[in-house]
Amino acid sequence: MVTSVPRLVIAAPSSGSGKTTVATGLMAALTARGLAVSPHKAGPDYIDPGYHALATGRVGRNLDAYLCGPELVAPLFAHGARGCDIAVVEGVMGLYDGAAGEGELASTAQVAKLLRAPVVLVVDASSQSRSVAALVHGFVSWDPEVRVGGVILNKVASERHEGLLREALDSVGVPVLGVLRRAAPVETPSRHLGLVPVAERGALAVEAVAAMAAQVGGGCDLAALVALARSAGPLAGAGWDAGEALVSPPPPPLPSPTLGSARAGGPPSSPGALPPDPRPALDGPRPHTPDGPADAGPRPHAAGGLGGAGSRRRAADGLGDAGRTVRVAVAGGAAFTFSYAEHAELLAAAGAEVVVFDPLRDEELPEGTAGLVIGGGFPEVYAAELSANEALREAVGDLALGGAPVAAECAGLLYLCRELDGLPMCGVLDASARMSERLTLGYRDAVAVSDSALAGAGTRMRGHEFHRTVVEPVAGDEPAWGMRAPERRVEGFVQRGVHASYLHTHWASEPGVARRFVERCRTS
Repeated sequence: MVTSVPRLVIAAPSSGSGKTTVATGLMAALTARGLAVSPHKAGPDYIDPGYHALATGRVGRNLDAYLCGPELVAPLFAHGARGCDIAVVEGVMGLYDGAAGEGELASTAQVAKLLRAPVVLVVDASSQSRSVAALVHGFVSWDPEVRVGGVILNKVASERHEGLLREALDSVGVPVLGVLRRAAPVETPSRHLGLVPVAERGALAVEAVAAMAAQVGGGCDLAALVALARSAGPLAGAGWDAGEALVSPPPPPLPSPTLGSARAGGPPSSPGALPPDPRPALDGPRPHTPDGPADAGPRPHAAGGLGGAGSRRRAADGLGDAGRTVRVAVAGGAAFTFSYAEHAELLAAAGAEVVVFDPLRDEELPEGTAGLVIGGGFPEVYAAELSANEALREAVGDLALGGAPVAAECAGLLYLCRELDGLPMCGVLDASARMSERLTLGYRDAVAVSDSALAGAGTRMRGHEFHRTVVEPVAGDEPAWGMRAPERRVEGFVQRGVHASYLHTHWASEPGVARRFVERCRTS
């Protein structure tokens, strides 16, 4: 099977150059002209895909070679882009920036190569003229496998400034596909973790996306950009499919570390350190969850619904008696906006009815809830409102203390704590959370330390952390994860059916966690 959807990667020399404005504006401008646009974001970021979804009317999807492995980038892209006229991929950081110490892994350049997609370089030209040629030449020549097909000049001061920039770039041989004038910035407010999510801004977010579309539509050659997208080479292989992913045969788990009384971080003799690790080295073959696939390669796509009825049938066939459908409640609303679309698709393919609820507004869980997924977001911003919803806090506590499966990441971890910034939360975990001045950010290589409703001990997953909060203690008597990199430590909580941690993971890399979670919902 071959994917031939026209596609572009919007990249930049560095963060802050205007990638999000250009990518989101281009998505919206093309959508307004009648094209079905598939929106994608390189890297783990949850916030930009929300703006992409608003611009296109389609789910924004992430392409992260660290979280999912390079082998899944093209299949996940094909899954999201199926039936679309064009796809736009917003890059992450600078074009060649990726996971620290891992070469090109998880960089925009790697994604572009894996997708055989041309790159459009967005350059902040506000403080340069002729030097722009040297800058662009360097990015064009650094990696011959990356095809930079054009440049969009951002923050250009005047016609004279534009003329100087164009004259300099003539010598490089890279066409200028757009010029955006220096003007009042589009209103996209930020705070401690980046842009304010779409779900919190309502009509203001709609206005911001419309302003981006007007900027890009007025300053860029849309016909030339579409033509460049159509020059992308065909991608061999089928799109990822949730049902197919669930039925692949599982490999054996990794040996679990022996923790003894260790719990936090530092040398093995100190509280919290990981002991010497007998498991395979990081540069060995990537092992997979005991309940997940041995092969994360391309999967055929099935149409319809969350993963498609075909996905659910294949998953049921592969699992034998899949049992009854169970209802899994997923936290949403303004306080819990961080989630990858594939998680709900995998849950549905495993036999769950996925129902979204809003902890800010709903006073009870959806009727018949058998399991709970609480992803990331900003509970610290809404701590007072979450605390005031005492009825829902009690319902969540009762469900968790009754042994139902609960998967909580980052914001979900905070919500399950005893308190957040002094305000009562659900009290499921005997831990306290508070805001911190320190930003914790980066990719993590982790192994499950304790058996849980989400993962068996020895399950290895890659994830990322992104928060300005602290939970004390950092881990329970049965920690969720042992971090292998960048530093060795244990983190998170496993108790009864609860798996709670700061670590954000992408379940497409280990689909068995969704199957395991739904099976535990059936039997708890």
